[in-house]
Amino acid sequence: FGPDPGHPLVTDQDLYLLVDDYVRAAANVADAGYDFVDLKACHGYLSHELLGAYERPGDFGGSLENRTRFLRLIVEGVRRTSPDLKLALRLSAFDTVTYEPDEQGIGRPVTHEAFRFWFGTDESGHEIDLSEPIELLKTLKQMGVELICVTGSSPYNSWHLQRPALTPRPNEYATPEDPLVGVARHIQVTRELKEAVPGITTVGSGYSYLQQWLPNVAQAAVRAGSTDLVGIARMHIAYPRFIADIMAGAPLDKRRVAAAV
Repeated sequence: FGPDPGHPLVTDQDLYLLVDDYVRAAANVADAGYDFVDLKACHGYLSHELLGAYERPGDFGGSLENRTRFLRLIVEGVRRTSPDLKLALRLSAFDTVTYEPDEQGIGRPVTHEAFRFWFGTDESGHEIDLSEPIELLKTLKQMGVELICVTGSSPYNSWHLQRPALTPRPNEYATPEDPLVGVARHIQVTRELKEAVPGITTVGSGYSYLQQWLPNVAQAAVRAGSTDLVGIARMHIAYPRFIADIMAGAPLDKRRVAAAV
């Protein structure tokens, strides 16, 4: 929405106060008896936006140390006030330039973006560069984050990279690539992060497009050491018994499988 980067809509003081709110919320979770809390640094949420705040002035923009400050302060606060509460993180490990529909409605990259905000890419915004995500994960592991669920990009500017699928939601561009390319991208990025930061439990995502072949590919990915776990989201919403049917060796309901993609 075109803010002046020199005058952020959310001030540094606002962000420090929000850190306190996150820490209090985690304490409530611990008091309620939950085992862990899931921190979101993905899909355009605030922590994710700040990871790409290259041009933001002040304490939360510019350097990697500043851009990760919000997330690190939350982790520090939760560890201090709720030491028995385990921490998980869902991270958009790579971003991209924004996509828009071309004359045929197929997604194409926007070439006139005002600011650079692409975390986990090279300076072009088109090629994945995991050097900063790896550095961030190494730091968070030392701080006590035990599990990471790997995803990518944001549904608001490049949905096909975030969730590989053939059919877009209403008013979205058509995917410019075979969704299998997107699935392979998710698997490869997760593998690279797992290899670079050993000892942190890794959850892969983006598998739903595989439909009835999802269990086979998931099993192969775990056996090959590409991930520790495979997370199911869209598929589980459309097909709540999906995991139970797999584990029981029951035939899959292809109508529900298809509804997930």
